[in-house]
Amino acid sequence: MIKKHLIPSTVIIALLVMAKVFAYTLPENEKTPLKNNNLTTIIEEPEEPEFTIAQLAFADENLPLGDDKVIGKMKKVLASFGYQSLQTNRLHRKAAEWFPVIEPILASYGIPNDFKYMPLVESGLQSGTSPKGASGFWQFMPGTARMYGLKVNSQIDERNNLRKSTIAACKYIKELYGIFNSWTLVAAAYNVGDVHMKKQINKQNQDNYFKMKLNRETGGYVYKLISMKEILENPVRNGYSSQKALIAYTESPSSTIE
Repeated sequence: MIKKHLIPSTVIIALLVMAKVFAYTLPENEKTPLKNNNLTTIIEEPEEPEFTIAQLAFADENLPLGDDKVIGKMKKVLASFGYQSLQTNRLHRKAAEWFPVIEPILASYGIPNDFKYMPLVESGLQSGTSPKGASGFWQFMPGTARMYGLKVNSQIDERNNLRKSTIAACKYIKELYGIFNSWTLVAAAYNVGDVHMKKQINKQNQDNYFKMKLNRETGGYVYKLISMKEILENPVRNGYSSQKALIAYTESPSSTIE
């Protein structure tokens, strides 16, 4: 009689022990079934990649390692480019519309792909004509635009033609690289002008953009380009939901690209 009761008890204890073992050995990111209208969907939580500010770069030119001032500035500018600040769905739409035109032109001129973020910083954040007269996707001044083959007059302004203005920008950027031999300095010179940039390099005896003392706009310009690149390439870790990103990239363009 005792044996009859002992066998079921032993089985129950064994089952409880096995249940505990399996409970503790389940992986942390176990797939969780979500039932909806009799359909079961398996949801996996994405693993957040390890990330440090020092990994950020522009055109393969990295931030100086161990420079707390540079890292602090990068963090500050990147924070200002967060989804809550910029509502970056608009920028994602512009990127989806502009990049297919810009990327092959950059490649044909041997210019790093990272320069595709320049029009987004120049005109994507704030469209229109600047107080100084710069206009278009690449924010050319009228004289500079004409110098690189664009028509700018009372009847036509090719600064607003994405393809033609990108070709003009590539000619200018390539010319700047022949002077500075550094893509970060090229970007800074695009913002402030090559004459002013050369003066600052000679005056400071320094040709590392990140270590130079420049005016506020130019001193933060490359940081803005890096931040634009970061929020577009890694939207989720910068506060931009994957669902909104999908909507932004699949929406129809709001304007025609010439």
